[in-house]
Amino acid sequence: MSGGAGAYAAVDLGASSGRVMVGRVGPGSLELTEAHRFPNRPVRVPEGLRWDVLGLYAGVLDGLRAAGAVDSVGIDSWAVDHGLLDADGALLGNPVHYRDGRTDAVAERVWATVPASELYAATGLQYAPFNTLYQLVAARGTRQFAAAERLLLMPDLLTYWLTGEQGTELTNASTTQLIDPVTRTWAHGIAERLGIDLGLFAPLRRPGDPAGVLRPGVLEETGLAGPVPVTAVASHDTASAVAAVPADGERFAYICTGTWSLAGLELDAPVLTEESRAANFTNELGLDGTVRFLRNIMGLWLLQECLRAWGEPDLGALLREAAGAPALRSVVDAGDSAFLAPGRMPERIAEACRASGQPVPDSPAATVRCVLDSLALAHRTAVEDAQRLAGRSVDVVHVVGGGTRNALLCQLTADACGLPVVAGPAEAAAFGNVLVQARAQGRVGGLPAMRRLLAATQPLTRYEPRGDTRRWETARARLAGGPPGLP
Repeated sequence: MSGGAGAYAAVDLGASSGRVMVGRVGPGSLELTEAHRFPNRPVRVPEGLRWDVLGLYAGVLDGLRAAGAVDSVGIDSWAVDHGLLDADGALLGNPVHYRDGRTDAVAERVWATVPASELYAATGLQYAPFNTLYQLVAARGTRQFAAAERLLLMPDLLTYWLTGEQGTELTNASTTQLIDPVTRTWAHGIAERLGIDLGLFAPLRRPGDPAGVLRPGVLEETGLAGPVPVTAVASHDTASAVAAVPADGERFAYICTGTWSLAGLELDAPVLTEESRAANFTNELGLDGTVRFLRNIMGLWLLQECLRAWGEPDLGALLREAAGAPALRSVVDAGDSAFLAPGRMPERIAEACRASGQPVPDSPAATVRCVLDSLALAHRTAVEDAQRLAGRSVDVVHVVGGGTRNALLCQLTADACGLPVVAGPAEAAAFGNVLVQARAQGRVGGLPAMRRLLAATQPLTRYEPRGDTRRWETARARLAGGPPGLP
């Protein structure tokens, strides 16, 4: 490895905000500072829910200007969504938001051609109504799709605008439901049966691969002195976040918390059994040949939507009040797609409690406690199921991402799982992004070395489990059935 310190700009785009962070990596040192943060507000137009991708790109340019001189740039974002380009490389309209209703009932059409069990055996991806595969089937027959010559996933689209070069980064590609997780290449048989032209996708590239250099126009707009390379990182933000789990060894579970909770294990091979499919676990590709074996849980979206409905009250005060509310009085299924769409979240939570015969939360604090108890219960179930399905036991749960700032959620997760929880870092995706760039330039070693550096340099909080886990089993018994929508 080369000596000295390097500076790396991590563009980290979440479903509600974007940020440009600057990471500085040297021998035994790792620092992260925020250069610029900007909102990511989807827009509802007559044709549906869309991403304001031009606003995001402007935020990226502003962030690079604020970052100053850096040795490399990398971009990660949420998964599945994409932009369509015409033959001249121009964007054909704003990318569709995964919460848009265009994929309603599309999965059933797909399963009529490729049964769900075959689709899972070939791609290892959980059922989610917004998977890219379903989006492509939904778009078929539209003028926009007919004019498309190229499809770029969101980080790859922004990278293209920065560099003029096109590629499809593998960890994000694995969320399309068009990648074979064993060969780590395209699932040509599935695409052919569904009439999906894989020629729409740019060539695959992997974390650490070069992705071009900033165009002269970008250098002029940001004030940066070229050449500035852009590095392909683990561009699915969850893949970057899991790479930044400060674990020692293999006996750990992780929960990446934010708008979503992604809970599971890091494996060296996918689990493609019918039992795994029925449990709605996904096999997404991670750094260095790893597999992210996890379940999607609705996450802090439930709380975010409640706060929005209440007019953005003081969250700290609500959490303090919720901590004193009765535990496990009511819980909802935090994996239920009924909570996927925005709007009326407190009412929908109340309706779910009423439908399951549980007390309806009678105050915002009671609703917050219901949400956090429900998330902790879903975390417990996912961690237990992952161990059973993968045949691996764990000794600790690592919580990374924005939810690490919610001490009540972290403690409830430890209580529910009956395992210690180590919380941190909060900006895990940005750390993973930075470390892959630094590794590409020889300033840090492989995944174990990256994790050791994180553990040695970042503040972590440990939560020990309290109480009897059987009360969580009693709460779970009130919720009937399994993951919705599975055939």
